[in-house]
Amino acid sequence: MKQLPPNWEFISDTVMGGVSSGCIAEESVGGRNATVLRGTVSLENNGGFIQMAFDLHEGGTDVDVSAWDGIEMDVYGDGGTYDVRLRTAQLSRPWQSFRADFVGEPHWQKVRIPFSSLVPHRVDAAFDPNCLRRIGILAIGCERDAYVAVSNIGLYSAN
Repeated sequence: MKQLPPNWEFISDTVMGGVSSGCIAEESVGGRNATVLRGTVSLENNGGFIQMAFDLHEGGTDVDVSAWDGIEMDVYGDGGTYDVRLRTAQLSRPWQSFRADFVGEPHWQKVRIPFSSLVPHRVDAAFDPNCLRRIGILAIGCERDAYVAVSNIGLYSAN
């Protein structure tokens, strides 16, 4: 596995007029140092998400990840479903992404998201691993309190 050094940032639907709230924090979770995304997702005012995300390179330049098979993360959650969203140079609109979901079980688990499992959202393109720019983890789409922690994130090869 190739470890990624994420510089996580918090984003919520308030950028579009929504009222979801939350934060990210560095904490000890189950004996591990982790970045925690927590908050309340609200569907009011056409909202509905909280997110922690990072650019693979400062300034958002492309990274070729074609030598790898997918994203691997160590996660600890609240039993809810979360989205992983990848953005590439192929995408020109903020609502476009390549996505997959996972359940954040209430214990540490290794989650693998194969690039081949990514579903394009609001774009007619297949995921291109030659131009990855950004990775995000979201609680989205239903009203709830959310809690998910990530202690490691990187790229894996199935070989």
